[in-house]
Amino acid sequence: MIAAAAPGSDYLDVARSVTGKRWHPRTTDDRQALAIAEANGLPEIVARVLAGRGIGIDRVNDFLNPTLRAALPNPSSLRDMDRACERIVRAINDGERIGVFADYDVDGATSAALLARFFAAIGHELAVYVPNRMSEGYGPNIGGMRALQADGASVVITVDCGTTAHEPLAEAAALGLDVVVLDHHVAEAALPEAVAVVNPNRLDEDNDCGQLAAVGVAFLFAVAVNRALRDACWYGEGHAEPNLMAWLDLVALGTICDVVPLTGVNRALVSQGLKVMARRNNPGIAALADVAGLDERPGAYHAGFVLGPRVNAGGRIGESGLGARLLSIDDPTEIGDIAARLDRYNKERREIEADVLDRATELAEAQDAGADATKEPVILVAERGWHPGVIGIVASRLRERFNRPACVLTIDGEAAKGSGRSIPGAALGSAVIAARQAGILTAGGGHAMAAGFTVATERIGELKSFLDDHMARQLDYRIPPPGLAIDGALTPTGATANIVDALEAVGPHGSGNPRPRFALPRVKIARADVVGSDHVRCFLVGAEGGPRLKGVAFRSVGTPLGEALLTAGGAPLHVAGHLKADRWRGSDAVELVIEDAARP
Repeated sequence: MIAAAAPGSDYLDVARSVTGKRWHPRTTDDRQALAIAEANGLPEIVARVLAGRGIGIDRVNDFLNPTLRAALPNPSSLRDMDRACERIVRAINDGERIGVFADYDVDGATSAALLARFFAAIGHELAVYVPNRMSEGYGPNIGGMRALQADGASVVITVDCGTTAHEPLAEAAALGLDVVVLDHHVAEAALPEAVAVVNPNRLDEDNDCGQLAAVGVAFLFAVAVNRALRDACWYGEGHAEPNLMAWLDLVALGTICDVVPLTGVNRALVSQGLKVMARRNNPGIAALADVAGLDERPGAYHAGFVLGPRVNAGGRIGESGLGARLLSIDDPTEIGDIAARLDRYNKERREIEADVLDRATELAEAQDAGADATKEPVILVAERGWHPGVIGIVASRLRERFNRPACVLTIDGEAAKGSGRSIPGAALGSAVIAARQAGILTAGGGHAMAAGFTVATERIGELKSFLDDHMARQLDYRIPPPGLAIDGALTPTGATANIVDALEAVGPHGSGNPRPRFALPRVKIARADVVGSDHVRCFLVGAEGGPRLKGVAFRSVGTPLGEALLTAGGAPLHVAGHLKADRWRGSDAVELVIEDAARP
């Protein structure tokens, strides 16, 4: 490791890397890192990572050993939670049919599965309804509510949706349905007509649970209902109290895949949930791991990039309810069939996504070339016939490429459905809600970094102008330059399995707790070639010589990063990325996942 850079300086003097990024140190205080190491008996590299995440000496133990006992809030601290529990407990006691209206993404599927398993364990089967993305779109609709009522439901719980569904929930109330909303999306001052709206992001909330995914809210709700049933002496002869901890694998999967910050209670939920996932208790998750060829202990990466996309695939291009169904059942024959179908859908999704991305990138480049990004910061592209199931992923890719908020719309007749992703400092969800309140959108909502909406085709230009103005003001008429935060420097010989193992204590990694990133100064590329269709593999050698370190830059063929690695020859390069254990066939090798490079 080398000393921290001075405050405000560029790391290794990299003001502009081959990908156009400025490298900057995540921490500039070596004394703080040293104090953390000495006080807690930690390796210096781990202490530096902790310091870079703002973890003080007194918080180190709680951070490295997160427990639900310490982190889980009292569910009753959320507004309407006790009201929601009272109505559900009454429904259980009276034998009423309870329905669940769930979103079709991983957060919605895991929320529905969690509730289905909890209620089944207490002897009360739920009716689950997941809308079709293509024909029904996001959120509660009166058709779905009628379907649940026809199935006998008198009470409906919405999960990962409902906070802004004013008209559908008013119609549901007119039908005589009692609705409980469990959600986490940005709310407005006016709430929909419902028995209870449990959402840590209500404007009148004063809790610190705003980072929860919907499945985290659903877990708190299950804790609250379980407590209420215990207080009512429900458990005893004929009713065994379930172990809620057994379903933390579902909570971890939904939390990771919704890309909410892995801080506070989320860190404890995911940390404990990944331990449960490793036991393969949920046969649906186990089946997905098998069809994906996952043969190692699952971590946050596997949940987010291996399991999650397959759960999502049904909602994106196949059958919306498959993910929730898979995670809710125990029949091995049906589970095997669903897992195989989701795997096929995921392959099809990747092909569709690649085609849409190519065209969307072409349109975005043309738009970017003629725009003043400080006044028109939003990339917004639209075309007829794009599959609505992939536009969110494509928006994320455009956001990464252009370092600007990006929205992708698919036009179908007189209406267009859109999905957007944003950058820090530009809250897209609130901008979309403002556009809906201004009458530009027919529907829309979301949170700071992601949103979905529907707009009349003829008003797409008006929407673009509205979002540009709204986001430019949020960004104070400047686009922050893309940066790459560096935790420290290593040599190829210093990148050992022991270092990787030590850094595991800082996980799970994700939003809010990024994977540690290191720079390897002035390395030489001993060999570089293309593997797969678009990945660059290379071997790095330090200035001092010694063993080579394998590196891989994913999806980099044809990009500045890929070209820099393939054409480096004997010239030295600064290379940045994160370390990964290579356990292939029992090996304890280490490889560097390369994210950027710079010429000294």
